[in-house]
Amino acid sequence: MKREEKNSMVTDLTKGSVPKLLFMFAAPLFVSNALQAIYNIVDMIVVGQVVGGTGMSAVATGGNILSILNFIVMGFASAGQIIIARDVGEKNMDGVRKTIGTMFSLLLSLSVIVSIICYFLRHQLLQLVNTPAEAYAYTMDYTVVCMTGLIFIYGYNIVSAIMRGMGDSKRPFMFVAIASVMNIILDIFFVAGLGMEVIGAALATVIGQGFSFLYALFYLYRHKESFGFDFKARSFIPDMQTIAKLSALGIPMALQSAAISISMTVVAAWVNIFGVVSSACAGILNKLNMMVGILSNSLTTAAASMVGQNLGARKHKRVPKILLWAFLSAFVIESIYVLVLVTMPDLIFSLFTQDQEIITNASIIILPSIVGAYGAATRTFAFGIINGSGNSKLNLLVAIIDGMFARIGVAYLLGWVLEMGPLGFWMGDAIAGFMPMMIGGIFYLSGIWRK
Repeated sequence: MKREEKNSMVTDLTKGSVPKLLFMFAAPLFVSNALQAIYNIVDMIVVGQVVGGTGMSAVATGGNILSILNFIVMGFASAGQIIIARDVGEKNMDGVRKTIGTMFSLLLSLSVIVSIICYFLRHQLLQLVNTPAEAYAYTMDYTVVCMTGLIFIYGYNIVSAIMRGMGDSKRPFMFVAIASVMNIILDIFFVAGLGMEVIGAALATVIGQGFSFLYALFYLYRHKESFGFDFKARSFIPDMQTIAKLSALGIPMALQSAAISISMTVVAAWVNIFGVVSSACAGILNKLNMMVGILSNSLTTAAASMVGQNLGARKHKRVPKILLWAFLSAFVIESIYVLVLVTMPDLIFSLFTQDQEIITNASIIILPSIVGAYGAATRTFAFGIINGSGNSKLNLLVAIIDGMFARIGVAYLLGWVLEMGPLGFWMGDAIAGFMPMMIGGIFYLSGIWRK
């Protein structure tokens, strides 16, 4: 047996029960994504309880800005994961090694460049998103501190993409668990204990992410022989052919991520015009959507890796089963979330703040959250086939239609033209979440993915 085939860090997703493999792969992803969502939500909860509505607005607005800064790593890391999955399916471990080295050198360099540029443009960024005047200083503190930790966010995504591409979702869970626990403890210590307000929440996030990335890097180094990457300087020299492959898939996926992040930031900027209460409600909605998204993102990542390996191994008959199980699983669990939200909304909203005005007004976000939940379920199918097949053109099409035209266009129509205000903005954003399914569904029915 070849060394690659008995490699403990590579999991073969082309054999065995489809639902069993999907759930085994998705479960650690779900828990790790849930932990990430929890420590992001803890920022909002601790700041909301200690600082109040202006602090919640700052965390929400700063989070929107940072989501834009992450679009490069989200796109290229997802591309690297799919390329690695295809190479694993084809037993091309030399390709895996080249992808790993190129991802590290390319993306970590970009993280430093993005951080520096955005620091000098920090005032323009806050003005661009219509940061409420009352929350401006808090938002600046949160954003600047988090910018310094951008390299850790990029690094963690690189390591996670490498392992998930090789069929390992358990170790990324271990890394994010470390960040989550540290962030929660430091959040309470800095914000509630030391009274550091919003800057304390940002510091807790950066320290947690930094420790998690360094531990993940150390783990990879300790186990380098199990996947054939020696971590020597020459191995980090970018391979031009690999850069071309990463760029062909990564740029459209990055643009897709950027378009969605930018469109969501535009919607948030429109909401901010209506004041701190609306901005704080938007923050609650964003955190609820984050919790909704962890399920669909987990199943999407698992489905994409399974589709990638099976297409690499030319096992096309397994692909429909993978996509169907992913969608049905997401639909059932999203329905449970909707039931909880509808039956006990005030209890959920009061977790974020005790400000009665915000809790009362937050009822407006229930309908957009429900629509968004079912839109997220459909995306497991759509991105499972689009990302799994590595079709860069479709990712670009999704970016244009979903991110720019649908999300901004529908939100503008409902919010401004029909004068629905924040509710219209949020509904437009939620409705746009179904657009990837239209594109992915057509692509699947065409059968082109088999080629």
